[in-house]
Amino acid sequence: MSGYQLALQQLTDSALPTGAFAHSLGFETYIDRELVLDEASFGRWLAAFVSQQLTYSDGLAIRLLYEGVDLGELDSLLSASLLPRQVREASLKMGGRLLEIGAEVFPSPALDLYRGLVATGRAAGHQPLAFAVVARSLGVPLQEALAAYLFATVTSLTQNAVRAIPLGQNAGQRVLRKAHYDVAAAIATIAHLTADDFGAVSPGLEISQMRHERQRARMFMS
Repeated sequence: MSGYQLALQQLTDSALPTGAFAHSLGFETYIDRELVLDEASFGRWLAAFVSQQLTYSDGLAIRLLYEGVDLGELDSLLSASLLPRQVREASLKMGGRLLEIGAEVFPSPALDLYRGLVATGRAAGHQPLAFAVVARSLGVPLQEALAAYLFATVTSLTQNAVRAIPLGQNAGQRVLRKAHYDVAAAIATIAHLTADDFGAVSPGLEISQMRHERQRARMFMS
């Protein structure tokens, strides 16, 4: 067993207290509009989310960090490209918790550097970058880091959908199984993107995330 495997499982476990259970990242708006209402419709939304925001934002940011792009520059790009306020704040809330947990459980000079940038106001502290800094410090290869991050996000969103729609537990597992192909396709796409592709997310998804802020009743923070 590679030395990083158990650490990676801990880092992506749904029990890691980052607050992911409080965020729908936009699918609650679709529930309110009765566009997501069952296993099939949630599966379609999830596939679109993976192929858009997780690919062109989070996933590309992780790859660029692994390739040596300046951490502060990537942090600024994420802050600028995450247009919906709630989604941007969700990234910072979960990123902040991940930086705290990482400092206690998986400390490294690279993580100290990122925390220092955040503490002095030179960076915001986004979730995908916090994850990438910890994963790279642990020696996790890029492909495995991407697969772990994307599928952990898919898992937390599906668990939230099981509660919110609601879906049965078995339905949630079927959605996750189908999402294997979406995650694999996203990783293949990320490998061929350039920096110019950063933040190329569907406007419809972003609009739904913005509408959540003024939704009449909400279960989630985003």
